[in-house]
Amino acid sequence: MPPMQFYVTTHIHTDGPIPGPHSLLTLASAAHTGDGTVISTFSANIRELPGATLHPTALENWRSRAEDWLSTRRAARPPAQVTNAYASWVSGLGGAPVFVTDPDEPDHLFCYWYLQRFAGRWPFSGTTSAPEVDDRFRATPLCTLQVCCPEPLALAAC
Repeated sequence: MPPMQFYVTTHIHTDGPIPGPHSLLTLASAAHTGDGTVISTFSANIRELPGATLHPTALENWRSRAEDWLSTRRAARPPAQVTNAYASWVSGLGGAPVFVTDPDEPDHLFCYWYLQRFAGRWPFSGTTSAPEVDDRFRATPLCTLQVCCPEPLALAAC
């Protein structure tokens, strides 16, 4: 009998378009069963990478959202600590967790880079594109930032 599949939707905030020169600021995920039932969630604020810079476009965006910026910096933890905790959370789900990604958003890029860099592994058994998954996973409110609260989507990155 194959292992039970879980779907993990993710919502991130960053300070630039690519990881390394820029940082992942928040990471929030929800694990769902195949019918969309949420079984577990994970969220954390992450400290900026040493030597990383705030991209000029992101700077303009965050300047108009000072409260949201401050929210991403509260209780921020080191990247290695967060990504190792996240990898353990995913592995602890059991079964075969599948990372659900929107190909138009940087979620997969940042998550993959951070997990490989700091945890040394990609804990998912597979990846699927958000358009291939219906709306059953979109109702999970993962983000508390003002810009995301009006209609939170588990698959959108801000």
